[in-house]
Amino acid sequence: QLHLVESGGGLVQPGGSLTLSCAASGSTLDGYAIGWFRQAPGKEREGITCLRNYDADSYTADSVKGRFTIRRDNANNKMYLQMNSLQPEDTAVYYCAAAPFLQFISCHPAVYDYWGLGTQVTVSS
Repeated sequence: QLHLVESGGGLVQPGGSLTLSCAASGSTLDGYAIGWFRQAPGKEREGITCLRNYDADSYTADSVKGRFTIRRDNANNKMYLQMNSLQPEDTAVYYCAAAPFLQFISCHPAVYDYWGLGTQVTVSS
């Protein structure tokens, strides 16, 4: 059973940067598809960037393309989300998630089986 724990959320000013971490235990991440998702108040959870198993391919939402980067760290069994040029509309609870082998890349929340509890990111001056 894969267990995920996020860290690194907080308050940041517009234009600032933040890096979220997600530590995995119970299994190794490299064979899983992984992703970062977010949910703002009153909105549905959305997939923002995902990597297929063994980093075979990736997806990044247009809303964060060029600003957010996902990275898998097999040595430490972690994943990261580097967020640059943050804007108030990026304010949300951010979740990491993982799914067993995917034949095709998907960043739809329904596809992912294992979830962290989330970490709050607030972008405000």
